[in-house]
Amino acid sequence: MGNSGLKQHYETAKKTGTLKLSERKLDEFPQNLLALSPLLRTLDLSENKFVHIPDEIGNFTLLKQLNINHNRLTTLPEALGTLTKLEALSASSNQIKTVPWSLSKLTRLKQVNLSDNRITEFPPMFCDLKFLDVLDLSKNRITTIPDAAAALHVVELNLNQNQISTISEKLAECSRLKTLRLEENCLQLSAIPTKILKNSKVSVLSVEGNLFEMKQFANLDGYDNYMERYTAVKKKLF
Repeated sequence: MGNSGLKQHYETAKKTGTLKLSERKLDEFPQNLLALSPLLRTLDLSENKFVHIPDEIGNFTLLKQLNINHNRLTTLPEALGTLTKLEALSASSNQIKTVPWSLSKLTRLKQVNLSDNRITEFPPMFCDLKFLDVLDLSKNRITTIPDAAAALHVVELNLNQNQISTISEKLAECSRLKTLRLEENCLQLSAIPTKILKNSKVSVLSVEGNLFEMKQFANLDGYDNYMERYTAVKKKLF
């Protein structure tokens, strides 16, 4: 797309508050984009070649949705912490290794997708965010779910395809957690906390593809309690 095409996109964005610049082969943040910072509510920069997002992203204080999927990012800028109206952050399919603490300031976040990156430690900055419904950390390199995860308010936590071998039993204390996805990790049967089966609100627990047979899972202490919740939810759907 030439400059004239981009110009048309910018003109439309001034009226709609939405700008989509995906699949443009961009490797640098367009400087003329900054003129739209007081207007944009949705910004889509997915499927480009960005290696980093500059601190100027912090100027887009009205943003509610930011999509930077499928780039070449290794980090996220601390300046994202100033986007206090942000409700959806999507940065999947990058090469991100760490997540900045500044994201703990994004109190309106509802959905975060950081799947298919290189994150090795569970990101505690998303705990205590009261409106965060879905946290997708699938396809990373996380090995442990720590005690701190007990402070999550999410309804769904996706940790499929990581390297998790340890789960804190405190995860059972999550006040809203109903769907916990742990498929294709490194879990032994003994690593599944009884407390999650017996005393949590989790009604969908996906653990296929770990280091045990599913029939063994069905023999665990607390499995019947879990199945009662699972069945009750299924009945509500029909």
